[in-house]
Amino acid sequence: MKIAQIAHLSESVPPRQYGGTERVLSYLTEELVDLGHEVTLFASGDSVTSARLVPICPKAVRGAEQTVRDAMLVQLLERVFKSATEFDIIHSHVDFLAFPLIRRCPVPVLSTLHGRLDLPELGMVYRAFSEVPLVSVSASQRTPCPWANWHATIHHGLPSSLYRHESHPAGYLAFLGRISPEKSPETAIDVALTLGMPLRMAAKVDPVDQAYFNEVIAPRLSHPLIEFVGEITDAEKQDFLGRAAAVVCPYEPEPFGLVLIEALACGTPVITYRHGSFPELIEDGVTGFLCDDQAEMVRAVERLPAVDRQRCRDAFERRFTAGRMARSYTAAYQALLDGDAVAPPQHLGSRSSQVW
Repeated sequence: MKIAQIAHLSESVPPRQYGGTERVLSYLTEELVDLGHEVTLFASGDSVTSARLVPICPKAVRGAEQTVRDAMLVQLLERVFKSATEFDIIHSHVDFLAFPLIRRCPVPVLSTLHGRLDLPELGMVYRAFSEVPLVSVSASQRTPCPWANWHATIHHGLPSSLYRHESHPAGYLAFLGRISPEKSPETAIDVALTLGMPLRMAAKVDPVDQAYFNEVIAPRLSHPLIEFVGEITDAEKQDFLGRAAAVVCPYEPEPFGLVLIEALACGTPVITYRHGSFPELIEDGVTGFLCDDQAEMVRAVERLPAVDRQRCRDAFERRFTAGRMARSYTAAYQALLDGDAVAPPQHLGSRSSQVW
């Protein structure tokens, strides 16, 4: 199968540090190549891939001097759709930006939506382009737009060899992500301090969240139990996540939650809230704990000895590998090429929801 993958240009594929969507796209692309498909990746020129790379700009535009990012995106879409007939199928990861061209494209295009859909302006767009075939990354993600043209729900995956199971953790809790209000890092700090337990925090601070960091988080970092290590690479995550007693994810609802399956890949249980996609990823009491409030998170830490870390790794191997993800997308591509009808949208949580 000849497949085009469209990456956003904010980050390289894979990203140098933070960038969940680009990491997942990299894993998918490499697995598709390994499966024998002819894959072309449209991305920034500093991307690294075994597929054929079509560079749109020399470097990823986040942090670059180039400020007119829309100009780069226009060039990206022009390059892809001008060459559309060279491919059997096109897979877009740029959300709704390509929808007007998808509507006019002679080649089937599948769009994976990686972000949240609960903003009113987005609903207007998806209704206006209701015929565009979509993939959700969790069943929960569909909630604001259950009527959209959903072809599949495909959970993200990581390479099996990226992380290894760690059976002898150290006695600290871990927080991984961005320092931002929606990630609620202050909750992770409060849980650790309530328990008198060390907390290591690996996180980036975007300029938009600098004031929040300065006012809410920085004053709490002076406590000797709290260690802030900043942004870390994939290679550093093995030690950071693997040696943690648990990863505390007090995030607001998310479409997926890559940190959660990274932790499972290391055999590390996850403590998170019972909302968004998280109940799809974590089996309560088996691979972690789903909580309703901060007090329950504290009690969950006390219950960690009951969690078998090998079962966390086993759950990852069974459900969240890049190989499983690539096979699921291949099936979705073929279904779209075959013109298979899409079943009516199911209610969230229904066993008949299509999860590949």
